[in-house]
Amino acid sequence: MTMNKRVPFVTFRTRVRDETVEGPNPYRWEDKTTEDYFSGRRTILFSLPGAFTPTCSTQQLPDFEKLYDEFVKHGFESVYCLSVNDAFVMNAWGKALGLKKVKLIADGSGEFTRKMGMLVAKDNLGFGLRSWRYAALIDDGVVEQWFVEDGLSDNCETDPYGVSSPQNILATLKWLGAP
Repeated sequence: MTMNKRVPFVTFRTRVRDETVEGPNPYRWEDKTTEDYFSGRRTILFSLPGAFTPTCSTQQLPDFEKLYDEFVKHGFESVYCLSVNDAFVMNAWGKALGLKKVKLIADGSGEFTRKMGMLVAKDNLGFGLRSWRYAALIDDGVVEQWFVEDGLSDNCETDPYGVSSPQNILATLKWLGAP
């Protein structure tokens, strides 16, 4: 994926809370597209290997949640966390972490991640196909800045984290003189 390139068009299958649905699981399926998430606004997308995994759950996602208001001050309307997990897992993860600001995108089939060029095998960890860790600043569906962790490869022995951290993105925005 390069800068100044549109994010790929993908339809995501989401689960949305709906009080009209009776029973213990008041959710319904709803299709959302990349247009729904990224068109007509500045957004931050960060992607990580998996819900409920150590670095993702204790550092990356919680830090984006804590620093969300700083990104809003820089003109971003939304911060999205994407993972190659299904909607049920992503919803449970968001609930477990008590998320209020960062929105989760379930790329259950990995289609978006594959089209972004970030789908890697993590068979060495028993994960199968997952997303490489990255972040992107997106303006009206176009990637304007890219933050990809070093070592993009299948079955990587390490899990680099730093380039795609919210702290690094904020430092870059300040260095670039962003509002």
